[in-house]
Amino acid sequence: MTARPTKADVARHAGVSTATVSYVLNDVPGRSISEQTRAAVRRAADELGYRPNLAARNLARRRSGVVLFVLPQVALNALAIEVSTRMTTELARRGVMQVLLFDTGDEAAVVNAITDLDPVAVTGVYPLQGAALAAVEAARIPNFHLGSSRLADLGNLHLTAGELRIAHLVARGHRRLAYAFSPDPALRLFGEYWLAGLRTAMDARGLPEPELVELRAADAAGIVTGWHERGITAVCAQNDDTAFVVQHGMRKAGLECPRDLAVIGVDAIPLGEVAAPPLTSVAFEAEAIVEVATASFMSALGYPTEAEATGADLAVLVVREST
Repeated sequence: MTARPTKADVARHAGVSTATVSYVLNDVPGRSISEQTRAAVRRAADELGYRPNLAARNLARRRSGVVLFVLPQVALNALAIEVSTRMTTELARRGVMQVLLFDTGDEAAVVNAITDLDPVAVTGVYPLQGAALAAVEAARIPNFHLGSSRLADLGNLHLTAGELRIAHLVARGHRRLAYAFSPDPALRLFGEYWLAGLRTAMDARGLPEPELVELRAADAAGIVTGWHERGITAVCAQNDDTAFVVQHGMRKAGLECPRDLAVIGVDAIPLGEVAAPPLTSVAFEAEAIVEVATASFMSALGYPTEAEATGADLAVLVVREST
């Protein structure tokens, strides 16, 4: 078995002292080290596959080195799973251990994890709320989510998604819109999050407030008929599943999509390709999100970062026949 590379190996490969390696990789302030030397050390670490000793680093910092990633079960879509998995791997490469905690609705479990694990930060795909948020604030530790303004390089994903959807609909002549919430109370927070982004984009264009409704399959036909009769021409759904319910209601009501009512979702799940008609939606680029979030996250926590993050191309509109 090949021995794990050490700081001494990195120092020999870069032609510097082990102290310089420590200063560069730990981003120690107050050291006059040229950018050329810093680049040589990081390049040597990459070429050798060197990874910092997590336990030693965190002992020296007197910190747990643990990031708690809280993932609600209702958020278990492909994007959330891929982002959380990729972030766990990328943070581990940088000497930070990410612990994934599934929030089953027992707020005590999240609060206890914050107390017992003593994390350096708490993060997730969506914002914390309730007792979990109160516990983080009481512990005075950083709290991030992937749409958080604290991860400035990411921008705000809800604003990006809202702009993509509204710009597309307006370009196709739509001005009177409705917004369909999922009827599941556990998903309401996410619905409000995407709605806030839509409102920002609508306000910028002087569009009227969208009609809001919690859409259930049993009521969908009557609701979409009412929208059509009142001159609403397009519906933004809080997710693709809810958009499918809108389309179901249209079929039951004898309406045609998009002639009578355009429908647009968010998440771009695979089933959207086989919806009737195929669903226009916003897709998120998990790899790009993780790259930017990891660099921004590490910088916000005071850890060294390997590359400058950029917030480009995190979301894209997948245009299909429903609009």
